[in-house]
Amino acid sequence: MAAGPIEIAGAVLFAIAILHTFAAAACERLARRFPAHAGIWHLLGEVEVVFGFWALVLVAFIAVAAGPDAAIAYLDGRNFTEPLFVFVVMVIAATRPILNATRSVLGVLARWLPLPGSMAMYFVVLAVVPLLGSFITEPAAMTLAALILGERLFAAGPSAAGLSVRLKYATLGVLFVNVSIGGTLTPYAAPPVLMVAAAWDWDLPFMLANIGWKAALAVLVNAAGVTLLFAKELAAQRPVESGEPARMPFALVLVHFAFLAGVVLSAHHSAVFLGLFLFFLGVTHAYARFNDRLILREGLLVGFFLAGLVVLGGQQAWWLQPLLLAMSSDAVFYGATALTAVTDNAALTYLGSLVTGLSDEFKYALVTGAVAGGGLTVIANAPNPAGMAILKGHFDGGAVSAGGLLLAALAPTAVAVAAFRLL
Repeated sequence: MAAGPIEIAGAVLFAIAILHTFAAAACERLARRFPAHAGIWHLLGEVEVVFGFWALVLVAFIAVAAGPDAAIAYLDGRNFTEPLFVFVVMVIAATRPILNATRSVLGVLARWLPLPGSMAMYFVVLAVVPLLGSFITEPAAMTLAALILGERLFAAGPSAAGLSVRLKYATLGVLFVNVSIGGTLTPYAAPPVLMVAAAWDWDLPFMLANIGWKAALAVLVNAAGVTLLFAKELAAQRPVESGEPARMPFALVLVHFAFLAGVVLSAHHSAVFLGLFLFFLGVTHAYARFNDRLILREGLLVGFFLAGLVVLGGQQAWWLQPLLLAMSSDAVFYGATALTAVTDNAALTYLGSLVTGLSDEFKYALVTGAVAGGGLTVIANAPNPAGMAILKGHFDGGAVSAGGLLLAALAPTAVAVAAFRLL
């Protein structure tokens, strides 16, 4: 596959964007050092802005190199359904009726576990909510898990009673990996599975029998492992109480879940779920006393991040597809796990779905490798920016180190690799 100047520029800008994500914390330090230009440094320090910024540079380059019409045609040819869906499902899943109902169910499960302090709730959130993502989609599961962790555990801050930095990074690493693999019980919830399910006839029985049960086991092992590793600290940390919740009309809770279900079922049809979202905004405005601030800003930032990834990712097929197809079924598993760290895992499986004649072993290795590596970086899996946007305020300087996340995700990634390769 020959590469022209635009494809080469796209690959270079993609590499720069990846390096920029690792330098986001440095941009925040520069903002404090040079207050006269703090605004621009804060902007460049927002991980969610990185790919959108460099996508703008790519579009400008295409406009200069091939003309404005070519740049517009390229944008028109990209599919922005996923960024729009993630934005909508984030906002709906973070509303108080859905959060309160989810917290109540998780609280009941946590009370069944004879564990002290925050251990029971911590384990339940990391073990149950990612698996719930197989039914309500991974972005919704990430939003719910991140909000509950942030409100009930991370909110204590850096005080003596708060969580240590090591535990926060370990939690983020396990959360990202568990959400990435936890959505594979069904063929529609994990973006890398969704990309190939129709093309390869992967239905619900196939997913449960070949991938789902292994992923569920890995999720439980990761959740139990990090809970036991930090047992002493979690046992001493009582969950932050959010106060007595206001009485929530049961009918309103059902309406919110109905909107969430409608958006999930219409995930491939942006006109439908955006229309539902507009009606949903009207309902939340009419019953504002039963809702908190909608996370529109956080959702838009995540959508902007994913849209930038869509724009930049469209110029990577010329080197990525030949690289994947040159590997054996064994090598492609580890290759996909590693490549996922520097490109969205759904992009990898999508490229594989375009190729005919692949063996069943190659297909399995490509998808499982892609989901196993989905927690290594913020760009590895589409829901990761949502979790980052919600939880980064609980880290020092309001930023998460990309290197710290990578290190924290290595152990749970190894557990996922072992589950998919050895079981």
